[in-house]
This record gives sequence, C-alpha cells and structure tokens, in this order.
Amino acid sequence: MTKKIQVEYFTDILCIWAYGAQIRIEQLQQDFPEQVTVTPRYIPLFASTGEHIDKGWADKGGFAGFSQHTLDVARDWDHVRVHPNIWTGDVPASSTSTHLFIKAVQLLEQQGAIETSTETELPSTTLAWNLRKHFFAEQQNIARREVQCALAESMNLPVSAIQDKLNCGEAHAALHADIEAQKRYQVAGSPTLILNEGRQQLYGNVGYRIIEANMRELLHNPQFGEASWC
Repeated sequence: MTKKIQVEYFTDILCIWAYGAQIRIEQLQQDFPEQVTVTPRYIPLFASTGEHIDKGWADKGGFAGFSQHTLDVARDWDHVRVHPNIWTGDVPASSTSTHLFIKAVQLLEQQGAIETSTETELPSTTLAWNLRKHFFAEQQNIARREVQCALAESMNLPVSAIQDKLNCGEAHAALHADIEAQKRYQVAGSPTLILNEGRQQLYGNVGYRIIEANMRELLHNPQFGEASWC
C-alpha cells in the first residue's frame, strides 16, 4: 500500500488569503482522498491585531485602511463572502484565542473523545472553517470565548471537555508545537503548504493546478520527490 503524502498547512484564522484558499484545500482532499493527509497548523500572524494592523497600517488608515484592503483582495472572489464592514467595530484583539480553541478540539479528536469519520472532514476542520466564516462573512469577534463556545455547541461538540483542554494547558502546548514547526520550516506567512518533509513550500495565493502538479510529482516518486515541470 502506497504511503500517504503528508502535507502541513500553516494559516492564521484571521488571514483573508487563507479564507479564500480553503476551497483549494478542499479540492486537494477531494482529488487525493487516499493519497494525501493534510495537517492544519496555526501561526500567530495576527497574534496582536493592534500591532499588526492599527500600528502596522497606521500610515494607510489603520483598521479602516486594512478593511478596505481586505475588501479589495476579495472583490473578485465569487466563492466566499466578506462583510462590507470587516475589521471595524468589535474586532478580534488576537487570533491566538481562536487557535487555542481549535487546538483543544484537535486534541480531543486525537484522544478519541470526539467521534470522527473517514467519510467526512474532521470536526476541528469544520469548526475552523465556520469560525472563519463567522468573522469574514458575519463580522463576529471570534476571539471571544462565548462566540467560540456557541459555535461549538451548535456543532454538538463537548464544550466542557474543550474548556478543560484550555484550562489544563494542553491546548497551549499543542499550539506551541505548531509555532515551533513554523520556525523549523521557516514559514513566512499564511497560507503555506509544506510538502516533502519541508523540501517544498507553496506560500501565498498559489493556484490549484500548481498544488496539484506538486502532489502528482510526489506521488510519482514519494521517497525522493521530483521537481515539478510547472
């Protein structure tokens, strides 16, 4: 039996490019269901939105300027919706809170405390996508624990068990492992696909055909990999 190709997918939950790229990850898993395993990892690009946006974009209008930038990025996308007032009002102070909540759910999956199916995507993957939609499409502050818990409850996820993983520090340790992996691979930003044990990186707004070509080359020679002709 052919060994599965392991892909590590680095994103920040508040990254507009990762929001738009989710359709490509879903297509990848649909095209290679038996050959590819995608491991989501979360990085602190928006760990402080005050630093990253309010100060980092101070000469471009701060949050208001970044709001317009986000709308400009997504203007021609017809597969996702972005709220016209995104990044205004009650904005998340950090993506870290949301990342920790997702990591807690991942831990429960790994430990068998949340039922998973080989025929459907993992609950943590669905949760991450729903959180992204709650922010980008509905302008909800997904850094707030009450927003996270309400969404988890709507998905029939065990909120008390999730909170326990947060309270005991296990979710923090799991998120730390993601950040260490980011450093190890020298991942520059979100979204980034790591292939072939770090030998290949696909960073940014990469078209699906490029992703697919790299996968097919690795599947053709999974032990060593081959440079894509694309």
